[in-house]
Amino acid sequence: MFWVLLLLLAWAFAGTACTRLCLAAVRAAAVDAHDAPTGRERDLTLYEAAFLSGGPARVADVTLVSMARQRRLLLAHTGWATVVDPRGRDEMERSVIGAIGPEGQSRIAPVRARAAGTEAVRRLADGLVRAGLAVPEGAETTVGSAVRQVRASVPAVVVLGVTALLLPVQTGTPRLLVGLWFALPLVLTLSCLAIARFEVHPYSRWASPAGQRLLSALAGKPAGDERSFLTSVAVRGIRAIGEPELRAAFTHRDQPWRE
Repeated sequence: MFWVLLLLLAWAFAGTACTRLCLAAVRAAAVDAHDAPTGRERDLTLYEAAFLSGGPARVADVTLVSMARQRRLLLAHTGWATVVDPRGRDEMERSVIGAIGPEGQSRIAPVRARAAGTEAVRRLADGLVRAGLAVPEGAETTVGSAVRQVRASVPAVVVLGVTALLLPVQTGTPRLLVGLWFALPLVLTLSCLAIARFEVHPYSRWASPAGQRLLSALAGKPAGDERSFLTSVAVRGIRAIGEPELRAAFTHRDQPWRE
């Protein structure tokens, strides 16, 4: 009756994964209900929308694009950033200028990385977490990781079931019955995945459900041309940049032989 041990193992995989997903979904729903009033009481700034949509790196991107559109920063299509106006108008701009360095010129990729890790971005993140609009660090993948665990349990149950069916035939235990027993944990995991697809998906890495609602409302608000452009970059990232040269500045990659 070695197949029974395999069946117990299959139930352990399926039960643990599905239980974790259910608990994560319940916690997420509780946070959603708790933060819903808070989310309706405020509007998002450009930097907040950028963080909720793409995290610290998106904040750096929006700052760079905003300064470039105002001709206070030159972003060359070769992937270099050059400071034109060294006076930042807010702490995000000052962080970007500081990330470029005292020489006033630097590659864009390291500037984005350094600016994303500045204290100004961390304070922005902390404020959004306190307001219930951003997911606390370390908790953003709770539901997502639970879904991935359930997905991983599906092939595990299948492998265990196939292994049990390939074992030597034992008297009194038809193979069909063994297969049916293993079908139960498989049905459980597939059902959880189906429910998760409609009930707990998608969950953003950065924005809480309240933050996601504000992002949706922000996309539908009328605004001026420049504001609309920057909002689009904040929500969609650099793929929303229409100017070929400005977009090339972010997507440029050096050839291997270049420094």
